Amino acid sequence: MSYTNDLDNPELYFQVKTYAGNNSGSGQAITFDGSENMQPDFVWVKCRDVGHAHTIYDSVRTSPAKNFLKSDDNIAERTVALGSFDSNGVTFTNNDGFNNGSGNYVIWGWKAGTSFTNDASSTGIGTIDSVGSVSDTAGVSIVTWTGTGSAGTIKHGLSTAPSTIITFSRSTGYHHSTFHHKNTSAPETDVVYLNLTNATADDSGFWNDTLPTTSVFSVGDDNSVNQSSVTYVAYCFSERQGYFKAGSYVGNGSSDGIYVHLGFKPAMVITKRTDAAADWFIRDNKQDPENVMNEYLSPNTAATSGNLDSFDFLSNGFKIRNSNNAWNGSGNTYIYIAFAESPFVSSGGIPTTAR
Repeated sequence: MSYTNDLDNPELYFQVKTYAGNNSGSGQAITFDGSENMQPDFVWVKCRDVGHAHTIYDSVRTSPAKNFLKSDDNIAERTVALGSFDSNGVTFTNNDGFNNGSGNYVIWGWKAGTSFTNDASSTGIGTIDSVGSVSDTAGVSIVTWTGTGSAGTIKHGLSTAPSTIITFSRSTGYHHSTFHHKNTSAPETDVVYLNLTNATADDSGFWNDTLPTTSVFSVGDDNSVNQSSVTYVAYCFSERQGYFKAGSYVGNGSSDGIYVHLGFKPAMVITKRTDAAADWFIRDNKQDPENVMNEYLSPNTAATSGNLDSFDFLSNGFKIRNSNNAWNGSGNTYIYIAFAESPFVSSGGIPTTAR
């Protein structure tokens, strides 16, 4: 299978980098190592060996980047300057979340890049005004809005319906970060909480019993997505061949675990059991560059990296290598999202190399 779009090189839109904090008085510039320069619009940072929180910044909420969110807590955004989004990476100030001198870190970065503002009453797109940044090529958008307290629809900026939406409450704490995924049992009503271990819950108050369309996603009246006068942000992802895929699988409970076909060599895979309580797991190609991979982080906790032989990243998907209930219990159901390091075969017919 060949690819004929600008995603022959996914590093134009997504990159992973590991680095050591330096706690320097002047901060630290982090440069991505990919073959292409990429100025991120959305970064997610986690200390791997000290229990500091996950920190999330984007270019839509603040410029320069000042306000961070946590995936492992239900707080409102905090004002701590990141530093800057640079032409090929970021510059960090000093903070335990991203530049403590005794910590080793990983940063995941996405590029959106094209700004938009939608006055819903003028454009007729959606019913709630939104502001954002989007790359339709990569199928990613960052969207902000102010809640109304009544069900409505919000422009996401993409030309195809998002298969994954992650939302955060910005101005009020104690609201959970929510996760819409197209492969839960009832995606129009199902919600998974990114900051919790809970199984999937069915509640129309989140997505108003409505799937995303090619122009908008829906929100109900739940306070986690649409409380009156509260501000929110969503990170939307739509599947793109050779770059991003969202899916599900059923575990086999074997050390010779299942294989999941992606059509690309993954750079990052996030998994979550949906039929019972379990942690989330992130694995990437920089924390653990060789198979069998054993290092992972959990978005729902500030804990340091776990260590258990578990996954292989392959040229066209991933293979599970143990029977842990958290990601491969017999008959258990799981969702995943995955971003590419390289497509299985480029538009020029060149196959990717194995790890």
